[in-house]
Amino acid sequence: MRRRIIGRFTRSKQGGWEGEINTLTINKRRIRLVPNDNRISDNSPAFRVMLGWEDIGEAWERQSRGEPPRDYLRVRMDDPFCPNSPINAVLWPADEGLSAKMVVNAGADSRTDRVRGDYQAEQPGDGGR
Repeated sequence: MRRRIIGRFTRSKQGGWEGEINTLTINKRRIRLVPNDNRISDNSPAFRVMLGWEDIGEAWERQSRGEPPRDYLRVRMDDPFCPNSPINAVLWPADEGLSAKMVVNAGADSRTDRVRGDYQAEQPGDGGR
């Protein structure tokens, strides 16, 4: 399955992530994944996705089924310019845990097909399974 990098992130001092994403409608926008301090159940999102002060999505902690298993975040964001087309992505932390790449599956749905073509495709062993 082909994946495209839409963002690069670093750990924030508050325990979340911050970085920039690029899609057809969101160009070099700085977003933050902020820990959700109001989790009412295990199914509640672990992070809120923020664009400035606006809450545009959420992220849940998951673990891959591969060997060895890797922790990642499943992210769902609303596109402020196209509200009926959410962006479904995965945030894969690097092995050192201080940086991460946000990726989408190319061709998985019509929204993903519109990701700009100037992104690098994930390469095997590039940390973006």
